[in-house]
Amino acid sequence: MLPHQRRMQIASIVKQSGDMTVDQLAQKLQVSASTIRRDLSLLDREGMLTRVRGGVIESDANPFVEVAAYAQEEKQRIARLASQIIPERATVIIDIGTTGAALARELRGRDLVVITASLAVVDELRGSSQTELIVLGGVLRRSYYSLVGNITENALAQITADYAFLGTSGVRPDGMVLDSTGIEVPVKRGILEHSVNTYLLAAADKFPGSGLLDVTYLKNLTGLVTTAPRASLPKQSEKIEVIFA
Repeated sequence: MLPHQRRMQIASIVKQSGDMTVDQLAQKLQVSASTIRRDLSLLDREGMLTRVRGGVIESDANPFVEVAAYAQEEKQRIARLASQIIPERATVIIDIGTTGAALARELRGRDLVVITASLAVVDELRGSSQTELIVLGGVLRRSYYSLVGNITENALAQITADYAFLGTSGVRPDGMVLDSTGIEVPVKRGILEHSVNTYLLAAADKFPGSGLLDVTYLKNLTGLVTTAPRASLPKQSEKIEVIFA
C-alpha cells in the first residue's frame, strides 16, 4: 500500500469508528506505531484529523472546502459536459461532493427537477426560479455539506429519476467505484437503484484515487464523464459510454 493510500485509509477508519489510538491503527493496518505517528502528523497538518496524546480524533476542519479548491478547472469541464447530457424537464439526482456542486452551477436557469442531499447543490440552485429543487432529509454532516442516514435512504426509495450523477473517491483497476465514508455508501447505492441513467463524474486523479468501500462496478453505470486519459481507465469502461472532458 502506498503512503497516501494508507493515510486515506486512516482517515476513513477514524471517520467510521470514531476516536482511535495509535496502537489500534497500527494493528489494524499492520504497520509500525512510528509509521502511524508520522501519518497522523501529516493528516493533522492537512486538517483532516486532530492528533491528541496517544491517538487521534476526527477534525472539525471543513474538508469539503479544501477539496472544492482542488482541480477546479477540471471539475468544471466535467460539469459542463455532464450538463449537456440532460434534456429539459428531466428529473435529476445529484450526489454529495464537489463535482456535483460544479454540475449544479451549470444547471442554473434550466427547466429541471433536481433532487439532492447536498447542501452545496442547494446553495447553487436555490436562486434558480426555473428549477424545482427537492432536498432529501437526513442527518446533517457539516464537514461535507450533506445530509445522510436512514431518512435520506428512505426518501430516495420513493423517487425515480431520469438521470443521476455520482461522485467517487476513486476507481480501482478492476472497475470498482469506491467511497471513503461508510455513511455515504448507502446513499450512493440508493441513487443507483432509483435512476434510469447514472453517470459517474470523475477527474483524472480518481484513477485509481483512494477509498476502501465498494459502491458498484463501472459496468453497472450508464456512463462516465472524466478528464482522465483513456489509457488510465479500467477495462470495464469499454462497456459504458465515456465522455472525455
